[in-house]
Amino acid sequence: MKLLRVGTTGSERPALLDAEGVLRDLSGVVPDIDGALLADDAALGRIRTAAEAGELPVLDADGLRIGPPVARIGKVVCIGLNYHDHAKETGAEPPAEPVIFFKAADTVVGPYDTVLVPRGSVKTDWEVELAVVIGRTARYLASHEEALAHVAGYAVAHDVSEREFQIERGGTWDKGKNCETFNPLGPWLVTADEVPDPQGLGLKLWVNGELRQDGSTSDQIFPVAEVVRYASQFMTLYPGDVINTGTPAGVALGMPEPKPFLRAGDVVELEIEGLGRQRQEFKPA
Repeated sequence: MKLLRVGTTGSERPALLDAEGVLRDLSGVVPDIDGALLADDAALGRIRTAAEAGELPVLDADGLRIGPPVARIGKVVCIGLNYHDHAKETGAEPPAEPVIFFKAADTVVGPYDTVLVPRGSVKTDWEVELAVVIGRTARYLASHEEALAHVAGYAVAHDVSEREFQIERGGTWDKGKNCETFNPLGPWLVTADEVPDPQGLGLKLWVNGELRQDGSTSDQIFPVAEVVRYASQFMTLYPGDVINTGTPAGVALGMPEPKPFLRAGDVVELEIEGLGRQRQEFKPA
């Protein structure tokens, strides 16, 4: 299933994109798409039954905003340097264990929402990423099979970063990762049953129409199952939590000088095979 949330910011309602690409209203079946829903097999079953029976009302998609596909996200866990080609382009050694940092949940916006270039920024960068959404409480998972069984689904994430804040301003990466609007998510949450192999997905990103990133999750240093298993050794993952699993090569940071960092007025588009496409205009904060 392709689950999404539509409507103005803060007033989104649940929806489903059916097999014919028609937008359907879920508000008569479930109150929202959040961790509580993703952990409720009976509620998910009601959605499937209603969809298969053709009982869901059609929504007029014209002019309808698409919000983040998951509400009330508890935490956004991020994995750094998780693609061989990205580590190479930035001159970093592939890590021996996953590099973990966090984004605040309030950085998450819709896939077509405006992204704000922070005040004083000269090194705002792009990163297309596969997002994993947790569906069952996960702690101390023992195997890759167990890890994947705790995944509710997958989505497109844009891990926008400010490299000067991240690398040159002291301390941890958090200052360059948690700026307002720095995590567009969606358009859909695609349930795990429709993504049989998360290591076989193509990722692409364009800046002002120019292809900048063209990679595959097959190049991940730590695959999705290992990322989920590993993270569960250090924290409890709850339904509705999101894990951004890293970006392939092609970011501005890895390019020769002068590096083409983002400025207000730029347009970024990104997509992951089977998971949909995003588009953001960048404006000054």
